[in-house]
Amino acid sequence: MKKYIIYFGILVVGLLLGWLLFGGPSKKETEHNHNEVSETNQMWTCSMHPQIMQPEPGDCPICGMDLIPAESGSDGLLADQFKLTENAMALANIQTTVVGKGSVDGNTIKLSGKIAENEEANAVQVSYFSGRIERLNISFTGEEVRKGQLLATIYSPELYAAQQELITAASLKESQPALYLAVRNKLKLWKLSESQINQIVETGKVKENFPVYATVSGTVTEKLVEQGDYIKQGQPLLKIANLNTVWANFDVYENQIDLFKKGQEVLVTTIAYVNRKFKGKVDFIDPILNAKTRTVTLRVVLNNKEDIFKPGMFVTANIQQDSSSNDKVLTIPASAILWTGESSVVYLKTSLDQPIFEMREIVLGNKIGNEYEVLEGLFVGNEIVTNGTFTVDAAAQLQGKKSMMNKDGGKVMTGHEGHLGMDNKASKKESDHTNMNQRLTVSEKFQEQLKVVYNNYINLKNALVKEDSKITSVNATSLLDNLGKVDMKLLSDNNAHAHWMSLVKEIQSSATSISKTSDIKEQRDHFKHLSSHLINAVQLFGVNEKVYVEFCPMADNNNGAYWLSKEEKVINPYFGEAMLTCGEVKQVLE
Repeated sequence: MKKYIIYFGILVVGLLLGWLLFGGPSKKETEHNHNEVSETNQMWTCSMHPQIMQPEPGDCPICGMDLIPAESGSDGLLADQFKLTENAMALANIQTTVVGKGSVDGNTIKLSGKIAENEEANAVQVSYFSGRIERLNISFTGEEVRKGQLLATIYSPELYAAQQELITAASLKESQPALYLAVRNKLKLWKLSESQINQIVETGKVKENFPVYATVSGTVTEKLVEQGDYIKQGQPLLKIANLNTVWANFDVYENQIDLFKKGQEVLVTTIAYVNRKFKGKVDFIDPILNAKTRTVTLRVVLNNKEDIFKPGMFVTANIQQDSSSNDKVLTIPASAILWTGESSVVYLKTSLDQPIFEMREIVLGNKIGNEYEVLEGLFVGNEIVTNGTFTVDAAAQLQGKKSMMNKDGGKVMTGHEGHLGMDNKASKKESDHTNMNQRLTVSEKFQEQLKVVYNNYINLKNALVKEDSKITSVNATSLLDNLGKVDMKLLSDNNAHAHWMSLVKEIQSSATSISKTSDIKEQRDHFKHLSSHLINAVQLFGVNEKVYVEFCPMADNNNGAYWLSKEEKVINPYFGEAMLTCGEVKQVLE
């Protein structure tokens, strides 16, 4: 019995030793391996720069902030897709529209233009003999005259002598009839009527002053002489326009030319008569393109017997797009499109129930009203961003996805590469991409200080519109002074502070470059960068007023450029008078 107890004890001790030697370490090893896998899967990111991804904690290589754990697990998004928060969607007022087929015949093309005098009905009243204006019967510009109306009375020494010659020739009429006829014809060339000539012959008296009668009916648009002036034969006295018909001249852009032809019906409206529409037809399309504005003139002749249209009045034309077939075209709103110079892009909402987006390059056709034809890139049923497109693009840049500015997407940094940091060029690029997903919460006092800088920017922009390089430099200097007065201590949030630090450096650099040059072209080049960074600043912090982000696709050598404006009306600072209204509103920052 004792022997069996010893054997049993040895067995228990053996099992215990086996568990300690093999079971315990195996479990620990399993736990260690599990933790190792977990640690390996855990990634760390920056709250300010989500494109930074590192396998271990540390500092952000861009802004120096502490990295935070990234959300575990995959969100199921493809490489080019990104997601916005519902809060960001609401703040930026991002709206989407489902793409559908629109009827060509159901779309109208809107053109802006001006009323001008009908040059075919214009006339210049001239004097047919030299002399002095004894009396001018036209008192003011705009006066109505009728054909045959007395306009002026002129004393002419030449005409006085010619009358005496006529009286002498009349006495020799029988002996020298050719001389008599020659003198009469001479007076006829001076526009004396048969009755006037006969009166001189019959009375034998010389008239000192001769009348000038209107040869046409119309409105005096310009007085070229005053009473008492000495005039020469053939000298213009008055410009007279017949305003029973007028021209409405409209600018048609290069890519719209093939949409129009002579004879198309036009509905013309004017703010002077908001409830009335006037019918007309396309009468003429200028065969020569204006190289500065890249437009041609389209002319419509309008009936004006009611004296409704005044030369210089602004008018709008609504023209039905001509189509001989029932073809349908795919169209999207102009607000959905971002131009990159060589191509155009839109943002596609790829999920029905979640705010997931991706960039899509498209090929555009003609502009029809406020929409563009889409030739390639979209299909019926696609849902695209139509309001807040610029903000969505900024979010794509921020998350390192394909965007208007970076079609290849941002580079995701991992491992030791993140610790090594970024060179100056990369830092510059990242700064260019420092756009917002949602507005940061800052004090009103900081917003008011930023608003002073923004007002300096608006003054600078207005100076560029007027092409005044000197005033542009002055406003750039004022902007720099007030930028230095912005108190960064008002930004208590580290995220907001880091954003401002990255932006203020770029704003200072661009404004300094503008202030140090008097070359308007160089100023506009730097203004492009200044606008980019100030747009980001206003997006992030706000200035307590509505701000318009406007875009011209032809600026920066057809690469396109943005600017900020206090008003919705487009006044282009990149071209000035040459293309003053080129561009459109891309985003409204409330």
